[in-house]
Amino acid sequence: MGKHVVSGRDETVRLFHNDILEYFSHIRPATPVVVFVPLLGWVGVLGYAALEVIPFIVSVACGIALWTIAEYVIHRWAFHFEPRTMLGKRLHFLVHGIHHAYPRDSTRLVMPPLVSLPLAGLFYLVFMGLLAPFHQPVWVGFVAGYVGYDMIHYAVHHVNFTSKLGRQLKTHHMHHHFVNPDRAFGVSNPFWDRIFATLPERSIRVSIRRRKLVQFLQRHTTNGTQHIRNPQRRKGSRI
Repeated sequence: MGKHVVSGRDETVRLFHNDILEYFSHIRPATPVVVFVPLLGWVGVLGYAALEVIPFIVSVACGIALWTIAEYVIHRWAFHFEPRTMLGKRLHFLVHGIHHAYPRDSTRLVMPPLVSLPLAGLFYLVFMGLLAPFHQPVWVGFVAGYVGYDMIHYAVHHVNFTSKLGRQLKTHHMHHHFVNPDRAFGVSNPFWDRIFATLPERSIRVSIRRRKLVQFLQRHTTNGTQHIRNPQRRKGSRI
């Protein structure tokens, strides 16, 4: 099991003494869709009115592609940065360490809007400064990629896929959590893992393919699990 895992069950732990902060640290998986889809529609209409059809479509596609590399870069070099100070370690645990300690906590699998909305606004300003007049469709593609990433991230932790693609994405991400946290950084796709040579080791990938994914998860979530006292357990959820 990954060295940072505390529990492989759908349970949570309190992060903040303040009840308000604690409340807003638990996010329903559909929240990014509810929050961002209206914004995407509005900005998309504005962008479509300013461009021809082909440039608009190409710009959206570029935004999606840009998100995929941002997803990899942020996950590998920001979320997995290892700070040396105590304050840095505490902040890192709040941002990403909690997810590795409780990877199936269904209320902490998507980014809180209090964080994602300001970041989306910042990226909009950056794109406007660098890419106008294509900034709006690029932003739409970028944020749509983020929303898709959040949904895929929740799904690979809580949905039992029947499709080959779904099983491959789930196996890829479970390797990151339960086998080697220094590989398999891509969540929505493994493309950049291939480019940067961080795919799971071939011998392990072959071994996983020969077993059912459920057996793989059972093997890595029942041996050596160290539970903390009084975790808040709940039944697994589905989308």
